[in-house]
Amino acid sequence: MRWIVGLALAAMFASYTGGVALFAQKQQAQPAAEKADPVSAYVSPSAAKSVEVGDFYLKRRRFKAAISRFEEALQTDPHYAPAYRELGKVYEEMGFWQKSLDAYRKYLDELPSAKDAREAKSIHKAIARLQKDIVAEGPVSSSRQ
Repeated sequence: MRWIVGLALAAMFASYTGGVALFAQKQQAQPAAEKADPVSAYVSPSAAKSVEVGDFYLKRRRFKAAISRFEEALQTDPHYAPAYRELGKVYEEMGFWQKSLDAYRKYLDELPSAKDAREAKSIHKAIARLQKDIVAEGPVSSSRQ
């Protein structure tokens, strides 16, 4: 009796594996173009998320990483004003006053309304301070461009 059950199981196994083999052959027959390429599937984060990560780095004084994230935000959305504001902060911390001044001005240009630009008092104060520092420094040295 055991050998009959064994034969029945062997027959079932043979038919089962044959079915699996046919399924596998069908799967391999699909063209490679239909499969997703993991490298090209990368989607950059939103500009807001990039600025959030950049702020994380800025608080930890990892300036190059912060600049990288803010520039990533600007590549995603070139009109995202907070990225320019934060980029200005980083450059100011690093002592690159002209770059900071340019970023702050771009921030004011990208704000959605003139009223928002007028109300950005901290940025206006930073611009005035940077202009004063640049004038006091004299000609721009190669280290502070």
